[in-house]
Amino acid sequence: MKAITDKLGRPIRDLRISVTDRCNFRCSYCMPKEIFGDDYAFLPKNELLSFEEIERLAKLFASLGVKKLRLTGGEPLMRRDLPALVSKLMKIDGIEDIGLTTNGVLLRQYAQPLYDAGLRRLNMSLDALDPEIFGKLNGRGIKPDLILANINHAQNIGFEIKVNMVVQKGVNESEILPMAAYFKERGIVLRYIEFMDVGNDNGWSFKKVVTKKEIFDMLNAEYDIEPVEQDYYGEVAKRYRYKDNGAQVGFITSVSESFCSTCTRARLSSEGKLYTCLFASGGFDLRDLIRSGMSDEELQDAISGVWANRGDRYSDERTEQTAKNRKKIGMSYIGG
Repeated sequence: MKAITDKLGRPIRDLRISVTDRCNFRCSYCMPKEIFGDDYAFLPKNELLSFEEIERLAKLFASLGVKKLRLTGGEPLMRRDLPALVSKLMKIDGIEDIGLTTNGVLLRQYAQPLYDAGLRRLNMSLDALDPEIFGKLNGRGIKPDLILANINHAQNIGFEIKVNMVVQKGVNESEILPMAAYFKERGIVLRYIEFMDVGNDNGWSFKKVVTKKEIFDMLNAEYDIEPVEQDYYGEVAKRYRYKDNGAQVGFITSVSESFCSTCTRARLSSEGKLYTCLFASGGFDLRDLIRSGMSDEELQDAISGVWANRGDRYSDERTEQTAKNRKKIGMSYIGG
């Protein structure tokens, strides 16, 4: 089947697969502990897509044009036997790249098995180097030293690593330069993410956003940096290079400089719902179709139909009112 495009002519190239809705952090911008308490009811195992169902869907998405897969959560390392899934996905024709987004807490245990299964790229979430700020942000009091040691461990194994930092005004903007200095020295790409209104539980407002321009100006006053050309159509991060050592830094600018016009990403929730935007209100249930005995051809037609009708451009249209009043699916459920 030929590659498909949506109403705005955007192809489908990336599929983000949430393998679990559970997480061992309680970050305020994703799973605030006031809402996701100790008695919070996560999805039972039989409601999650099985590895075989994920593999089947990934093959169908690949046949429609998907080249890149990213495993997300929740915290994906909390899904048992994840290396076995990676091994299955690595064998799919047409898939050129597989990545994993993780907070890194369990990485020492799983880095080698994941590498042996074929995984080569990790996106690590780390919002501060200061122990007090980071402990408060992750809602569990976990210290950054643990994450940094696990990043080092994964780098020594051979993983390509990017670190993602969500920047919030009045929360961790003091960490912008310390994070830059730390990862520049180690040659690890650091990406600053503007605080986004994902879901309805993170208390988002424009006042809490530190824009790319503000962060760039701070970096540019300290370092000599130059822009780097995009690697591919639909690349999210705007990348720059430190002139003295070639290390890179990136910006994900969903709020101040929208990238809706080239968005090629679809998202599959851990219970099998297909979402065509990070800020979607609802999804299309593929799990029920699979479990009702649908053929591959019928499933492929269903996926094609959803993508062909896609007209999402939320970040282009975002206002304080839409951010406040529109019901959006939570990031812990849909992945980043």
